[in-house]
Amino acid sequence: MTSSTASTTTPLRHSFESRVDDVKPMKSDINALILDYLTTEGYPSAAARFSKEANLRPHQEEESVKARQQIQHSIHLGSIQEAINGLNELDPQVLDSDPALHFALLRLQLVELIRACKFPAEGDITPTIAPVIEFASTHLAPRAPSNPEWLEDLERTMGLLIFDHNELQPQLAAILHPDLRKSVADRVNRAILKCQNQRRDAAIRSLVRLRAWAENAARDSKKDLPAHIELGLDAHESNDTQENGHEPMIT
Repeated sequence: MTSSTASTTTPLRHSFESRVDDVKPMKSDINALILDYLTTEGYPSAAARFSKEANLRPHQEEESVKARQQIQHSIHLGSIQEAINGLNELDPQVLDSDPALHFALLRLQLVELIRACKFPAEGDITPTIAPVIEFASTHLAPRAPSNPEWLEDLERTMGLLIFDHNELQPQLAAILHPDLRKSVADRVNRAILKCQNQRRDAAIRSLVRLRAWAENAARDSKKDLPAHIELGLDAHESNDTQENGHEPMIT
C-alpha cells in the first residue's frame, strides 16, 4: 500500500485583515444604520417592518416616508406635475424656499413634454410643439433670465425640438437619459428632509465617504495596507427586499 500527501499552501493573511476581523461592531449599531438608510432613502414598508423586527423606534412616521417615496416615484416615472402636486400638498415651503429646485422640476416637466411629442414624418410640426412652447414660455422663460445656468439649461432643452432624438450629441442626449429624473428625485428627497429638519443623507453614506478618506490618507502616509481593501457592500442577492415582501427600492 502506498500513500501520497498533497502539499497545499495557505496564503498568509495581511495583518490589517486580522485586525479588521478583531473589530466586532455591535448588532444594535448595525441595525440603527440599516433603519436610518431605509427611512432616509424612502422605503416605508421596509423601514416599518425592520423597526419592528429589530425592536427599534421608527425614525419618522410611516405616512411621512410614504408621501416622500411617492413623490420620488412619480419623478422616476416622468409624472412631474403629479410630483409637484404631491410636494405642495406635503409641504409648500419646499419649493417656495428653493427656487433652483423648483426650476429643475419645471425643466424636467418640459423635458417630459418634449419626450412625449410625436413628430410627423413631414409637414407642419407647429401643432405638435405648441404645448411645449406654451409651457416653456409660461413657466420657465420668466425665471430663466435671473440665472445664467438656468437660461443655458432652458436653451439646451429647447434644442431637443430641433434635432433628431436618435442622433443627439452627448450633451443633449443626457437630458433625455433617465439619470436626469434620478438626479432631480434625489434633490427633492434631500429638500424634503431639510424642511423636516431631518438629516439629508443616510448615515452610512457619510461613513463610506469617511472610510474612503481614511484609506487614502493612510496610503498617502505609506501605512502598511493590503493592495486592495473590499468595502463589503457588494450585493450577493438579487433583491432582498422583494424576497422579504417589501416594496421594490427606488432606483
